[in-house]
Amino acid sequence: MQDKFASVEIPPIVAPKGTPTERVAVGMFNALQFDLHNGQSVFAPAYQLKVSVGTSQFTAYIDPTSGRPNSSIENVIAVYQLIELTTGKMVLNDIAYAHVSYDNPGSQQRFAGQRARRDAEDRAIVVAAEAIRNRLASYFVAGT
Repeated sequence: MQDKFASVEIPPIVAPKGTPTERVAVGMFNALQFDLHNGQSVFAPAYQLKVSVGTSQFTAYIDPTSGRPNSSIENVIAVYQLIELTTGKMVLNDIAYAHVSYDNPGSQQRFAGQRARRDAEDRAIVVAAEAIRNRLASYFVAGT
């Protein structure tokens, strides 16, 4: 399987500059590079993996006494296509979702809340990248 993964080229994931989505795009690119190539570069690519990412966040639970959110869910969505370079044909088109929850420490600890959200976002990126890797493995083994 490593030979097939090594033949997949991953171009940089494009996102608007200076936005939180750009941070997710860089994280997804790095996670995919690690999962597919162990951090190494591709020598003779046979496929290209095009990925676009998006994020969202919502409050999952609000404390009825204080009215403050106690937990939230961070979502990472990755839309990806695997393109065969010799024919230019799209052989795989799919979406990977990752939903990760985190606790909100309260309004007195704003930095801790921001850190919790960023950690949840990082975990969601890894989960989505692993889902993409697993789907590619399924394609390379079964051909579908």
